[in-house]
Formats: sequence, structure tokens, C-alpha cells
Amino acid sequence: MKLTRRALAPALLGMTLKGAPRIEGGFALENVEQGHLLRDRARLMVPRESERVPVVIVGGGVAGLSAAWWLDRRGFKDFVLLEMENGAGGNARSGENEVSAYPWAAHYVPVPDPEAVLVRELFTELGVLRDGVWDERWLCHSPKERLFIHGRWEEGVEPHSALTGEELRQMERFAHRMEEFRATGRFTVPMERGLAKSTEAERALDRMTMGQWMEREGLTSVPVRWLADYSTRDDYGTRVDDISAWAGVHYFAGRQPEEKGPLTWPEGNAWVTKRLSEKLRTRIRTNAMVFRVERAGARWQVFTEGRRYEADCVIWAAPTWLASWVVEPAPPRWPMDTAPWLVSNLTLERWPANKGYPECWDNVIYRSPSLGYVIATHQNVARHQEKTVWTHYWALADGRGADQRRILLGGDWNYWSERVLTDLERAHPDIRQCVSRIDMHRIAHAMPRPAPGMIFDERRRARLRPKDGFAYANCDLSALSLFEEAQYRGVEAAKYAMGQVGRGR
Repeated sequence: MKLTRRALAPALLGMTLKGAPRIEGGFALENVEQGHLLRDRARLMVPRESERVPVVIVGGGVAGLSAAWWLDRRGFKDFVLLEMENGAGGNARSGENEVSAYPWAAHYVPVPDPEAVLVRELFTELGVLRDGVWDERWLCHSPKERLFIHGRWEEGVEPHSALTGEELRQMERFAHRMEEFRATGRFTVPMERGLAKSTEAERALDRMTMGQWMEREGLTSVPVRWLADYSTRDDYGTRVDDISAWAGVHYFAGRQPEEKGPLTWPEGNAWVTKRLSEKLRTRIRTNAMVFRVERAGARWQVFTEGRRYEADCVIWAAPTWLASWVVEPAPPRWPMDTAPWLVSNLTLERWPANKGYPECWDNVIYRSPSLGYVIATHQNVARHQEKTVWTHYWALADGRGADQRRILLGGDWNYWSERVLTDLERAHPDIRQCVSRIDMHRIAHAMPRPAPGMIFDERRRARLRPKDGFAYANCDLSALSLFEEAQYRGVEAAKYAMGQVGRGR
């Protein structure tokens, strides 16, 4: 059984090694200072203007845009979406150069099953799904994925060549166990479809790490451990010895094992968020950092620099942990850690030499500290592409998120460029002769890290229950950083807000 996964800063000095061409680059989307203003509760400008609006959405990532999309689609127009950056999208933003558009983080959406009605409704509206048929332009072209192992590339990301008899047995047992979990119907996307049917067996999974579960199951060989660890780093930025076994199982059991996707675009999921932003442009206020939200009688006051909004209902679609710095009175601290990531877009003047299976959309290096790279030009149907852009992903998954954030933000462009190139040299010894530019995005809080106990933690589940006209909506409420979870949480909050405002009229 096949196991599948699911505007730039000023350029810095280029990096040059003897015999290699000069490589230019810089950091993109750097905006750490604004977040630190919130954390440190800095004194910000007192608003000079006030605006009365029934619903205010805080945060313009997929969750916030989904809340706005649902309200607008149901004919409710009395809302604004406030986004601190100069454009909406959150972790689904993109860049572009003379070669190609490319993602800055989220880069695909698995083809949704028939029960994923919200995703299918959205993609029908966007023209990706017509009369039940997916537009082939946006289904990932073949070849899709490969793994560099034993000195060459092979098809798929599951190790399968040169395995011993015991290693093969463990890989087959792992696949069989995941199929058993899938068959229960209790691991679903969105997660709430299956979580409501959870039994003590699922609760027990959440009380141990994925590594402990694998040890108990006798799944200890290097290939099967690597596959699980790569997968949990890929979706959660967390290693198998630190993540809830429930979340680790969900990675494999939450979707159908064979699907014709994923859906992907050169710019990644920004293709979706840009279209939503254009549709909702009259309701989106960018460069509008919310620095305080407080109750005022029966309403809420939402403060940005220069403007105060009076609202009947607030949808908090920003990361849930930020609420403790902004909302008054401050809610309890969010118990979930977050994972930092480094995303690098490399512009290649020519393709490096290849050994083994041909270039794919997704390219993974066995036992690498990174997650490999996707090729932004893969969906291009042109027969010959002299230049290309690779998007390289690195989840800093070792230890506490706070410690890894210091490493991420402490390394300058030269430091991280060298690490990325050294990583790629494992599979492409001539990579330095091919790359002309490396642009990077450091994401300090890229995604939630579902440690043991988080899935059934009452503190998480309490935030799912809206109260007094305030609804949380970020995908971290699910502990799963997935497009479908963000959309679901945004829509659920929008339903609540629309009901609250309707009852107040």
C-alpha cells in the first residue's frame, strides 16, 4: 500500500565560494517587530476615528478569509476583515520573479473527498471543480514525488529499495495499522467529523508520543521511523518523539490512501487566497494591526492605530496564542507550542545533474534535516524550461519552539543559505553552479505543535465554544495546520457571528 503525504527585503551581500558563481538573496516578508510590539504591550497610537460595524474579523489568513467568504456568500455584507500585513493570505502568500511565481509556505491542497463539502463549495466557486470534475490544470502533474536514497532518486517518498526482510515487514505492518485506523472513521478532515466518535482507544493515543506508540508496536527499524518522523515534521514541525500519537496517526489515516491530486499551483495556496482577497477587497483593511480588543457594554471595541471599531461580534482568526497579548481581559495562555520554519526560494539558471528517477513536483532527501523541495515550475506545460525556481522547506523541529526560534532568527542570510545549499548537495553536488539567487522567509510561528494531550485537552476544546459575541477561528484550534481545518474553523465562527448579529436585530 502506498503511503502518501499530504516584496523582498534589501538584498544582502551575495555568497561566493571558490569556483562557484555569486549567489544573491535576502529575507522576504520580515515583520518580526510588529509582533514584538504586541508581545511587549507597547503604547500605540490612540485611534482618532470610530466606525460601527456588526462583525469584525481579526486576521486575514485562510481562516479569516474563509469566515469572510462564508458571510459574503450568504449575503451578509456588514463586516470588515483587519489584516496587519500589506496583503491577506497568512501562510498562503507568494512571490514572483522573471522565472515563475512561487509559494512562501503552503503549496497544495489534497483533493477533498465527497464529504468535504466546504472545500468543494469553494473550489466550485473558483472554477477548480466543475460538474464534479477537477480541472486538470491544477491537479499535480506527473511525476509527482521522489526520494533520494542510496545515492540516487527513486519514485515515491516511502523507502522501498534495498530493505531487509525485517524492514519490509515493518513497513507493511505500519501501512496495515494505518489502514485499520482509517477504517474506524474516527480520523477525518476536518477532524471534528471523526473526533465526536472517539473512543478510549483514541484518547489513549493522545496520551503518548508517536515514537512511544511505534516502539510498542515493534515499529523500530530506521526506514519506518524515518518515514513517520519526516511526515510529522512535514505537517506539524514536530518529531515523532515529541508529537501526540493521535496526530501522528491522523497524518496517514485522515485521508484516502490513493488520490489523484493534490491540487497545486506555481504560487501554491496563494492562488486561492488571492482570489478570495480580490472577491472581498472592499471588506479587507490591510496594514491594520489590531493591538487591543475589549468589551464595552454589550459590544466589543477593536483598536487599530488610527481607528476604533465597535462590533457586535469579533471573529479572532489570528493565531490563538496572540489573544493573550491583545484581548482584555486576557484569556488564559494558549497551551500549545508553535513550530518555526524556514522557507527558501532558489532561482536556478540551469538544472543540476540528475541520477535516477526524473525531477518531480515534490523531492525529498532521505534522512535530511530538511523536508526537501517542490519545483514551482512543475505545472508549466512548456517542453523546455531552461530556468526554474525550487521552494525548499525546513522545519526546525528539535526541542522547544522558543529555542528553535532563537536559532532561526539568529542566523543571518549567509548562515542559512549555506545550510540550505549544503543540504541540497547531498543529492545535487553541482547545485552551487546552478543557483543565482536565494530568497528566504523565516516563519517564527508557522504552525501548532500537537504535543501529547493536546487533542483532548479541555483548554483547547473550551476555545471552540464561542461566548458573548467572541469566536476563535484559527486552525490551531484543531492542532492541525491544514487548509481544510482553517476553512472549517473560519466558517464555524462566521455561522456563530451571523446568528448573534441576527438575534440582536
